[in-house]
Amino acid sequence: MFGSSLTLFRVFGLDIKVNLSWAFIALLIAWSLASGYFPSVHEGLARATYWAMGVLAVAGIFFSILVHELAHSLVARAFGIPMRGITLHLFGGAAEMEAEPGTPKAEFLMAIAGPLMSVGVALVLYGLNLALGLGADEPAGIVLRYVATLNLVLAVFNMLPAFPLDGGRVLRAGLWAASGDFAQATRRAARIGAALGLLVSAFGFIQILAGAFSGGLWMVLIGFFIRSAALTARLDLDTRTMLTGRTVASFMTADPVTVGPAMAIGHFVEDVVYRSRHDAYPVVDGSGAPRGLAVVGNLHQIERERWPSASVLEIMQPVDSAMVVAPGDDAVAALEQMRAGGHSRLLVVDAGRLVGLLTLKDLLETLDLRQRLEGSR
Repeated sequence: MFGSSLTLFRVFGLDIKVNLSWAFIALLIAWSLASGYFPSVHEGLARATYWAMGVLAVAGIFFSILVHELAHSLVARAFGIPMRGITLHLFGGAAEMEAEPGTPKAEFLMAIAGPLMSVGVALVLYGLNLALGLGADEPAGIVLRYVATLNLVLAVFNMLPAFPLDGGRVLRAGLWAASGDFAQATRRAARIGAALGLLVSAFGFIQILAGAFSGGLWMVLIGFFIRSAALTARLDLDTRTMLTGRTVASFMTADPVTVGPAMAIGHFVEDVVYRSRHDAYPVVDGSGAPRGLAVVGNLHQIERERWPSASVLEIMQPVDSAMVVAPGDDAVAALEQMRAGGHSRLLVVDAGRLVGLLTLKDLLETLDLRQRLEGSR
């Protein structure tokens, strides 16, 4: 959802990543605190002091979000849910689960762990401020109280019953326990989350009209994020429901258009790309074994005058194990393989020969067709 991320370090076997959007918002928060909030709380300090306070507050925010998501991750792991890592992004952070919780109890405990950790951090920081005897005008005390209060806000906000926020997951756990139907509980929680997202955005628009532009805009963005995340969760459930129990062969495009590694780029463009109009084409050798994908988007790397002589090898993405599946592989596992590897298409190989192509676009179009023909459940 947020693009590229940078892995910073590992803790408890989890990759801790920061999205570029987090870097942007961290700088914005530090500037806002140093130039606006902290000077309004305590006047007369040096500019460098305000900036030091802003940087320390951002570090505290980073730590607060990290331990919040770590609490989710460690409880999830205790229930046997594989975790890929934690990513900090524009709207906070996300613990990346490879599977859904198996029981309502696991869902509830995993969801509530984050807010409880945030409350715990807030109490520790308030207690530390008292223990150190920091006054209301001391910079260190101002920062400690700011980060402590922010943790309470983080806990309260995340307990909104808007799936997939923590409160929405608690709601889903309750609906799941009451009905015994995970899919139904997810759909209901997602609908509530999407509706609450709209309400948050509407409240933001009202704030903008009332003159509070920056705060209102932020509420609008958060509302749209909540709604988008809820709709994405619903789509993910429907996709998994469609794929469960089916194999790759059920969704692949059999005998796709292929090219040879020695084909000239000029010939490739004129006789293949212009006629079939795909984004990428499997490259196979004489035995039908896949060599990689000739990516149309890589054509800009080759000067136009070289097109008659250069071969598709120069625009080919070499094949690796993350790009290959077998016809009999589970379709849900193939989708997870796409996500983990960042691929939008997989080469379907049987006995060393290319027999098909599985694309995310085809999966989504099939899902849309099934929903229109069978009706949304």
